[in-house]
Amino acid sequence: MYSPMRACVVREIAGFRLATPLEGVRGGPLHSESIPSPGCQWTADRVFRLSSASNVSHTQQHGRKTMNPGTVLALTMLSVALPTAHAQSWLPPAEEDRCPSRWGAGDERGSANHMGPSTVLRAAQLINSGEVVELGHVLHETIPLGARHFDLYLKPTGMNPQSNRRGSNEEIVVTELGQVGTQFDGFSHQSIGDTLYNCFRISETLTRSGFTNLGIENVGMLMTRGVLLDIARLKGVDILPEDYEITTEDLQRALADANLSLEPGNAVIIHTGWGQLWETDVQRFLGRAPGIGIAAAEWLVTQDPMLVGADNQPVEIQPNPDTSISLPVHQIMLVVNGIHLLERMKLDELAARQAHEFAFVMQPLKIRGATGSTVAPAAIF
Repeated sequence: MYSPMRACVVREIAGFRLATPLEGVRGGPLHSESIPSPGCQWTADRVFRLSSASNVSHTQQHGRKTMNPGTVLALTMLSVALPTAHAQSWLPPAEEDRCPSRWGAGDERGSANHMGPSTVLRAAQLINSGEVVELGHVLHETIPLGARHFDLYLKPTGMNPQSNRRGSNEEIVVTELGQVGTQFDGFSHQSIGDTLYNCFRISETLTRSGFTNLGIENVGMLMTRGVLLDIARLKGVDILPEDYEITTEDLQRALADANLSLEPGNAVIIHTGWGQLWETDVQRFLGRAPGIGIAAAEWLVTQDPMLVGADNQPVEIQPNPDTSISLPVHQIMLVVNGIHLLERMKLDELAARQAHEFAFVMQPLKIRGATGSTVAPAAIF
């Protein structure tokens, strides 16, 4: 059974850093805001000490401080792990540290388990005017697709011979339904090696016609409290710079500015302004992008959301500042913690209204064995 890992959250950037333990973070963080340790404390003379048999300490000899070998080793490891204030890295946790999931062995729904009558009723309390704001982009052939495709072919069938002259038209759509437009990531979408969420194995569940476990059909209808965190507005810009990493402090400040707090099972929606590029600059939209970093993702995990969404391509910063790793937030959310991601949202109207709390509704397509789904979420006021 999983037991929460401990991480030291760094409170200073320059010099030695003050640290406090953070419970509930699943994963092995090694970055500018957190470092792994079995305990977390600084000595009075500000030396990092591991709460184990091989403690690190300073000793006084002849009126000057000297370091024992353990201190040198610990600080050397710290300097390697934290070469700059903004450098970061992340190590996927071992299977025994993340499985079974908090929802139990064999669970396939992860954060969707938050759905229930009380969650729906809580969201319904936020509906007053009945206004609906759509949060999904229109699908067509010139949207940002990258290596994916979206082609629609009309199939008019002509007039039927009966006297009422009934005509009929249909279409054939050739696309990757799980990964186009505003789209929702399921748990079979990303892995750590051969293992998916809750340690289902790709080698045991993948078939030519879909996954036998963790298919998107397991998610179902979602209705919950939605919270918009407008980071672009927080920073006083229409659109965040492409290399901007959204921090834990940014998220917390956005919440404070809106006079809100997060609750378990919320849909956390992050506005970067990047959605402005959706049809105006397709190549830029698909390239580098601002987004949440590892530390912010780990903090969001402690808030226990149903999903995390954004108006950029991958929700997280792309590429990661540590170019030796690829999309670690996808692994932190989908694989390690079973929290869904919602990408490429249409948030311009929501942000313009400065509407930070609403009823969020969405349902993925019920495609058996699929890794994700194009979706059309909405905010209701």
